[in-house]
Amino acid sequence: MNTGFWETVAKGYEQTVFIYGTTLLVIYALLALLSMLAVRRYAKKDVFHDENTLISSPLAPGISVLAPAFNEGLTIIFNVRSLLTLNYPRYEIIITNDGSTDDTLEQLIHEFELIPVDFAYNAKIRTQPVKKIYKSTNPAYAKLMVIDKVNGKSKADAVNAAINAARFDYFLCTDVDCILDKNTLIELIKPVMQEDKKRVIAIGATLRIANSCEFEDGVMTRMRPPRQLLPRFQEVEYIRSFVLGKMGWSFLNCVPNVSGGLGLFDKEVAIRSGGYDPSSFGEDMELMTRMCRYAHDNNINYAVRYIPKTLCWTEAPSSIKIFMRQRTRWARGLAQLTLAHFKVFLNPRYKKLGLVVFPFNFFFELLAPIIEITGIVYYIILACLGLINWPFALLLLLFVYTYAVMITTLAILWDQLTFRYYRTWKEVAFLCMTPFMEFLFYHPLIVFFSIRGYYFFLTGKKGTWGNMQRQGFSNTARKSVPA
Repeated sequence: MNTGFWETVAKGYEQTVFIYGTTLLVIYALLALLSMLAVRRYAKKDVFHDENTLISSPLAPGISVLAPAFNEGLTIIFNVRSLLTLNYPRYEIIITNDGSTDDTLEQLIHEFELIPVDFAYNAKIRTQPVKKIYKSTNPAYAKLMVIDKVNGKSKADAVNAAINAARFDYFLCTDVDCILDKNTLIELIKPVMQEDKKRVIAIGATLRIANSCEFEDGVMTRMRPPRQLLPRFQEVEYIRSFVLGKMGWSFLNCVPNVSGGLGLFDKEVAIRSGGYDPSSFGEDMELMTRMCRYAHDNNINYAVRYIPKTLCWTEAPSSIKIFMRQRTRWARGLAQLTLAHFKVFLNPRYKKLGLVVFPFNFFFELLAPIIEITGIVYYIILACLGLINWPFALLLLLFVYTYAVMITTLAILWDQLTFRYYRTWKEVAFLCMTPFMEFLFYHPLIVFFSIRGYYFFLTGKKGTWGNMQRQGFSNTARKSVPA
């Protein structure tokens, strides 16, 4: 009887994993199809939109560009200068120096001729105390404001202080290690102005890896695939995630989150939702969830949009140690978010958020690493007992491997055919070779670091801003970002 029981358990487990895997493959196929439809729809709208009219219009919504900084002395001047090149009629830049212990603030003061000013700071969202607010004496930097505050031990606290000081109805949240396209604000505000029936509360766009790209005076001049393998894996992952995944979700108005590196938000809804949560390790997804919940609770017919254009380049971790910190933090944030908002799960009151977005995140994001680990352990036990049908197992593994490579390659080619970011097809072919190695080398790291993040969440390990150890951007078009 005991043997029969375990046979039943094993059979049930295998059937469950089969259904789980098949469902996931079907979802990815549907997302690929919806992504293509969404990109084509976006391209058609974009053709008929006159950017010059938007730039010159006095009715263009104002945008506050917010960028928190903690010990960013290596790149801070380069990145602020990049933000000053944005092409938009009404915007401001707010840099929050969150208690940096290096020379970040001193560099800003010296480079941009800053002095302390009296400012009517209205703390709608509670943060650590603000010490001083700086503005420039040089009219060329009139758009720039720098907030110096007590360290809040999180990016969220720093951004909340900037939201309190922002004067426009929309804010763009980015990181000071990001380089934005000069037309970023124009592109991100388009869905707000084009939407007639829904209130667009957040808009995101594609992020790409800056490693090995060329920049001049804060402007990206030559896009290249990263030369180092780890950043190149991340480039492939970003393309698949943004161009294929999030564009597919955007078509359904089911975008799960807007990246913290580049996202435009409705300030009123963000403030009424409580702003970013300083205790969260996934503050971008957590804010997006609360904004959507607020919209449902207050009967706001809302939309969250994604656009397929690459508008932001970020420096990716090039060492395993730094990459581990990043992905551990992301996984921990996902677990934290799931517990904090579990009442949304399968709750019809929250419509697509409760019936589509949250279940997908729970089953296919949060549980995926756990299922993979248990599956590996299960098949190791079967192998030791000599119970594996090796021809069938190898055939199944080959199918999963081929499918994963196909989906990723499709995303890379679709992105290149649509926007032509890389100058040569040789570079595209170079990038298309990466998915063949991703399944063997990169994906196991993601799984391990996710489990590590869940462990830290369950054990309550403390976390802080951390040190990402930037390598910085070159300031000439003839040199590339150090890898």
